Amino acid sequence: MSNFKHSFFRTLLYAQLLSGFSGVAIAAQISLSVKNRPMREVIKELEETTEYRFFYNDGIKGLNSPISVDVEDADINAVMDAIAKQANVAYVLKSGHQIVLSSVKTVQQQGNKKVTGTITDPKGEPIIGANVVVKGSTNGTITDIDGHFSIEVTPNAILQVSYIGYVAQDVPVGNKDNLVISIHEDTQKLDEVVVVGYGSQKKVNLTGAVEQVTSDVFEGRPTANATQMLEGVVPNLNISLSDGKPGRTADFNVRGAGSINGGSALVLIDGVEGDPSMLNPNDIESISVLKDAAASAIYGARAPFGVVLITTKNATEGKPKVTWSSSYSLQSPQNVPDVVSDGYIWAKHFYDAYFNYNQANPSGINKTQQFSVAWLDEYKRRHETGDFGTVISDGSIGTKGRYVYYPEGTDYYDLMYKKSVFAQNQNLSISGSDGKFDYYLSGRFYSYDGLFDSDEQTDKFKTYNMRFKGGYQLTPWLKINNNFEFSHNKYYNPITYSEGSGVVWRNIADEGHPSSPLFNPDGTMTYSAVYTVGDLLYGRSGITTKNSNLKNTTTFNAKFLGDRLRVNGDFTYQQKTQEKTKKQVRSPYARSADANGESKIEYITGTYSNLAETTDHTNYLATNLFAEFEETFAEKHYFKAMAGWNYEKSSFKRIYAYNDDLLTDDVDNMNLVMGTDNRSITSQWKAYQFGGAFFRLNYAFDDRYLLEVNGRYDGSSRFPSDERWAFFPSASVGWRISQEPWWNVKSEHISNAKVRFSWGSLGNAAGLSNYQYIQTLGISKSDYILDGLRQNYMSSPAALPGNLTWETATTYDIGVDLGFFDNRLTVSGDYYIRKTTDMIVNGPTVPDVFGASSPKGNYADMSTYGYELSLEWKDGFDLAGKRFNYSIKGTLADYYSVIDKFNNANMSLSEYANQSLDKNYYEGMRIGEIWGFVSNGLWQDQAGIDAAEAAAKAAGQSYYNPLMQTSKTYKLYPGDIKFEDLNGNGYIDRGQNTVDDPGDRKIIGNEEPRYIYSFTLSADWNNIWVSAFFQGVGKQDWYPSNEASTFWGQYNRPYNQMPSWHVDNYWTPENPDAFLPRYTGYYAPFYGGHKNANTRYLMNAAYLRLKNIQVGYNLPSEWIKKLHLTNVGIYLSGENLFTWSPLYKYSKDVNVSNIGESDKDLTSSNSGDGYNYPMMKSFSIGLNVTF
Repeated sequence: MSNFKHSFFRTLLYAQLLSGFSGVAIAAQISLSVKNRPMREVIKELEETTEYRFFYNDGIKGLNSPISVDVEDADINAVMDAIAKQANVAYVLKSGHQIVLSSVKTVQQQGNKKVTGTITDPKGEPIIGANVVVKGSTNGTITDIDGHFSIEVTPNAILQVSYIGYVAQDVPVGNKDNLVISIHEDTQKLDEVVVVGYGSQKKVNLTGAVEQVTSDVFEGRPTANATQMLEGVVPNLNISLSDGKPGRTADFNVRGAGSINGGSALVLIDGVEGDPSMLNPNDIESISVLKDAAASAIYGARAPFGVVLITTKNATEGKPKVTWSSSYSLQSPQNVPDVVSDGYIWAKHFYDAYFNYNQANPSGINKTQQFSVAWLDEYKRRHETGDFGTVISDGSIGTKGRYVYYPEGTDYYDLMYKKSVFAQNQNLSISGSDGKFDYYLSGRFYSYDGLFDSDEQTDKFKTYNMRFKGGYQLTPWLKINNNFEFSHNKYYNPITYSEGSGVVWRNIADEGHPSSPLFNPDGTMTYSAVYTVGDLLYGRSGITTKNSNLKNTTTFNAKFLGDRLRVNGDFTYQQKTQEKTKKQVRSPYARSADANGESKIEYITGTYSNLAETTDHTNYLATNLFAEFEETFAEKHYFKAMAGWNYEKSSFKRIYAYNDDLLTDDVDNMNLVMGTDNRSITSQWKAYQFGGAFFRLNYAFDDRYLLEVNGRYDGSSRFPSDERWAFFPSASVGWRISQEPWWNVKSEHISNAKVRFSWGSLGNAAGLSNYQYIQTLGISKSDYILDGLRQNYMSSPAALPGNLTWETATTYDIGVDLGFFDNRLTVSGDYYIRKTTDMIVNGPTVPDVFGASSPKGNYADMSTYGYELSLEWKDGFDLAGKRFNYSIKGTLADYYSVIDKFNNANMSLSEYANQSLDKNYYEGMRIGEIWGFVSNGLWQDQAGIDAAEAAAKAAGQSYYNPLMQTSKTYKLYPGDIKFEDLNGNGYIDRGQNTVDDPGDRKIIGNEEPRYIYSFTLSADWNNIWVSAFFQGVGKQDWYPSNEASTFWGQYNRPYNQMPSWHVDNYWTPENPDAFLPRYTGYYAPFYGGHKNANTRYLMNAAYLRLKNIQVGYNLPSEWIKKLHLTNVGIYLSGENLFTWSPLYKYSKDVNVSNIGESDKDLTSSNSGDGYNYPMMKSFSIGLNVTF
């Protein structure tokens, strides 16, 4: 079987990489001539000239011993005998041309018995080359490729197990003949390699702010895409998911607000810009976050606000390794609005809210039902007697034949959502190497059965991933690699064909009235039903989205001068395609009956059903060529230099087609849409190019004094030719105090101490479109008809900006890395200042006679201040003869941003309830600040209101102004909000709406998250492992948007849904201490009341979430080796199981981690209404098998 696998994958690699080439067979005999060269260099030469590969710990003695060997046509044993004798090392020759080195003597001492065993990591994976020594002797051995060892011991022997990067353990043998020993990673692995831009560095020598996490973060978490797993994992890597849709792409932000124009981090997958939501999480080997300018500078203007480097797995050494993982999940929404579903209770509050505002009786419930006080009285009677039902109107309400409903109640969320959703995740990977060929092949299938409870079409999601990485050692100095990736997903998003964009949650809020049933007596749908969940139940209106991503990267790696000089190059082609088909089919309903008692069928919107098709194509090319030289002089002077060139080109094309009048409602082909009046076909094309030269210099003296200098000369096609290029430098230094000769502190007290400082400057072009500097003409159709046709016309071009140049982000960072108690406790912290200058914003206001709007320019500056802290404790102890390992890790990050310059001479303020991208900034403003009134409770009686009015009249003003309007009478009533007169002028006002004269407002909060934290608990013992991951936000203010009816309910509009927590929680003379004011509609959206942000309804949206919890068990190796398996593990996992927030004292109807977000697939508005797909929680069971 093994030979078959090698042959099979050898054939695949030849086909992919080396068509036209053939390998040269290496002779079995070895010729080698070296004199007084370090053993380290000798074994490198053997690896380059033979098929043998060496495995060893970098810390073993003898690697620097001088070796002299002069042999010709000798076998490997003769060569290794000569080397091992001179270096005083031991070697073991394994199958697959593998040689394992050890500094201990492997001569077995005379003992009483032979002990065998297996060394594994906490997940059950074998540790290759671990040292196993009988304590107090030189009797020892090392583990083979399967982690196995065999050694003879004396009675009561203790085995010392060690491996670089892992905590050493003493294991008593006792009366056991076979041992399974799990060793735990060392917290502070000084030789750990961290991925950085265009290469890697030892963690101990880093001078920039870099954080790396490994694949452990993703194991046992079967979510739809990797972005959903990263939230809270890395301090100050802020992941923003607008909703819980399975394929949702996250926004990545590093260290807070970068620019008014946005500050997303650059995300690179194997060095190429990519979308992590399309990536198979099981393919991820590590993720590095480059936070400061010194670490990011190598990527120049593409990375002014940090870089996220995702590295996928490579081939494993030796024989083929096959890994299969499978998981099954049951998911359900974290937050489902808890609304009043009792029809009469809702209708009664509808009437109160409407009357209290309008001082008149309603004649209808928005569009869907007629209303009268007589109907409400009858409804009350039926509610008390339980006589619910639907009758035909006798004329007391509307026209003859109108349906009149008296239902017990309808819960539209209950009708819309399933109780649970099934999802599955299947992964298979095959990896191996025979010395010259290496390969990694993986595939994944993920399916999600959809949340919407429709028998026809629910919101199903499926994704497929495939990756094939292969490499061939063409010559001893040249290796060719190829990385092919393909991913595809499909998602069906049901929508409603009513008004607006089809957001079902908004329609439920407006038209999902509990006083209306789902069906009429004859089975037809009611008006409320079809306006809300009806389209979902019919399953004919929706958006089908297909995303495909094909990417191929070919690289070469050349080594010269004994691996001191390396030249690397790569070329990438990527094609992304999105096909979107949106179909809206008219849904029938009935609200009246004809003379025969049969329903009259009507349709809500539009004369015809319609179809829209959008196809997007993105083609992307990228190439890199760079060389690096690395050398150590006089043993203490380490030097490394790297320089290269990067070029990228991207083009985007969109074709959009629309028509109405489908031939039948079941078709989704544009050829079968018959309309002629509204037919439309449009297209869009844009492109950009980006290039730059870069360099990096590293110097270290005796691993104590560290220096790094980076620079990049960048050019972008988004700027005019005279401003296209710019140079962005950075520098960083580090001092490893604990390496100083005078450092006499014991390792058991302070094990490591390093300080870092960095400075860097990077460019940003986020505020510019691709053609901002070119005058463009808009082409449209006029409303004038000549010869039966609408005529085309061109609009005037916009004014061009002058002297437009790069935004520049300059970062200062100081950091410290500490280790205590033999590195069981590690601490890492950073404080930073980032100044973003020349931000591209709208220009100053120009007179109307100018004839155009002011062009954008470099008119604004901003500063961001922040810190991040990470602490981790790792330790272990013996428990019942087994090692119990545990760890606790906590992170904390905080930041805030201040506007230093902005074109707002009057210091005008924004209307908080109507914030948009054009909101007013001003110098000294903290990003996210909320200006509002200070509430002094609720008015309790008319006497207090009259006194306030008298005081206002004495000041020549009226207290009853539109600002305070809570009804059409322009009067205040007991139960309305009372505001404090901060400026003492006798009435409540906004002043001049400026910073200097804000009236009775002040800064009452800030909507930016503060004190972002996480902590992780993990433990393993006797093949059992558990972990729990918590994350949250320590402080965040939220004032509900004027359209957030999930919070305001009927205070927004009388016909909106009513949150259950509103019942008995609003002011009445009998309930004067209630949280909510008197019950009245239109309090929030239009006039006074809640729309005026105020302290009473400023919510605390801080939260703590149990993001993930797992428990697993790895079957003992003696059980599974009989089945020729390497590892078998089973686990249970829970995702997003629990969330606590002070906000939930009032409302649990909103998700605090994406509060106020709207469905981005259906609306581009940022209304803050919070109507979107819910975040999901899940329970999963999984199985991992390796053989």
